[in-house]
Amino acid sequence: MKIILLLSFVLFAQGYGNSLDSCQGRCGYGTDPEYTCQCNSACERYGDCCHDYVTICKGSLSCKDRCGEKYDSQNQCHCNSECSRHNNCCNDYNDLCLSGSLSCKGRCGEKYDSQNKCHCNSECGRHNNCCSDYKDLCGGDTGGGNISDREIAALSEVLYAVDSNKASMNEVILDPQALVPDSQTSAQQDLSPDKLFQFVDEASLFSKPTYAAFLALLDNYNRNTGVTESFSPQQLEEQEHFLNEAISNTEVGQELYAFLFTKGVYKSEEEFKYDLKMMWFGLYSRYNGKMDSSGFEHIFAGEIKSNKVSGFHNWLQFYQLEKRGLLNYYSHSFNGPWETYPDVLGMQFKWDGYYKQVGSAIMGCSPEFDLALYSLCYIARPGKQCKLSLGGKPLIIQTYTWDNSSYGDGKKYIASAFPATPRS
Repeated sequence: MKIILLLSFVLFAQGYGNSLDSCQGRCGYGTDPEYTCQCNSACERYGDCCHDYVTICKGSLSCKDRCGEKYDSQNQCHCNSECSRHNNCCNDYNDLCLSGSLSCKGRCGEKYDSQNKCHCNSECGRHNNCCSDYKDLCGGDTGGGNISDREIAALSEVLYAVDSNKASMNEVILDPQALVPDSQTSAQQDLSPDKLFQFVDEASLFSKPTYAAFLALLDNYNRNTGVTESFSPQQLEEQEHFLNEAISNTEVGQELYAFLFTKGVYKSEEEFKYDLKMMWFGLYSRYNGKMDSSGFEHIFAGEIKSNKVSGFHNWLQFYQLEKRGLLNYYSHSFNGPWETYPDVLGMQFKWDGYYKQVGSAIMGCSPEFDLALYSLCYIARPGKQCKLSLGGKPLIIQTYTWDNSSYGDGKKYIASAFPATPRS
């Protein structure tokens, strides 16, 4: 009798082993013609189960590789959002599947679940919402996977060449004055008696459509985190207007869109601009649960958090505040190798009494160039260093994703982006 049962089990298991496809992340789903084997109870009747169907989908008492699976009455325990209500979750469901998990351990190939803070499937790279260990544990790309470093460097050279709205050396005159080593950036010493901006030709620059549209946005924010941001209809229109001017009406914006379109990231210019709007202007909470921040506010306008300046990586905002006497330039810790604009500067300063240890910015560039470089790097290298080339000289942009909330189908807001401090 034991021999018969053993033989039956072997034949049963062999009936499930007709393919190299796996049930990993597929338990309980309907028949999928894209796969050569299936992972639901019907496959037992038709003899087309995958080789690991019994191990992963039936015999397992764990949620490893099963998070988000559809209900299957044959399973001894379950790993989907309904199991808690029915009190039939596997013992490790909370650890492996709930939204609090920021790891892909046991989650590779799972179906999309909007409740999860980060994701572990083949689509997460395209949506910039992979968990930090997705590449290591699941072997996939975490974003911009089909965009090479060489392509990023080549595109940044194109954007650099077509930035016709950048400032000339006569239109913006800087006096960097004191240069300090990295070890002294926290000293809070005012070593520069004069202003950083000695002259800005406002009549020439600020009359350009993208400059005017960008400057109109800077006074729409409360700089203090923990204070809810709200926008009037006019201010919302200003966001739309800036994106239209920067993307649709400049060579920089059109070159960036054309590249991302050819790489299959976006299917239309409207889809691209909508994603930029959400990515940059969508609100999230940096403090106390208030909808108090966005990528645009943090990076371009600047914020105050824990009695320090947070973000603030834009030369136009710096100039406006310094001109009004609200910002005091102290020193700089690095200066880029470029002899014309755009250039890069890492600055120490106080903003109305709050200190910024290193506020790096791309100096003298157009607003559309700033937006394009940071957007390119965030889309292609989210949460990583992004290697650019401007006029044959290297520039590294560091980006960070906002992991505590998302928009759309799980896409992450931009948390920060800035020129990284050069390392010798």
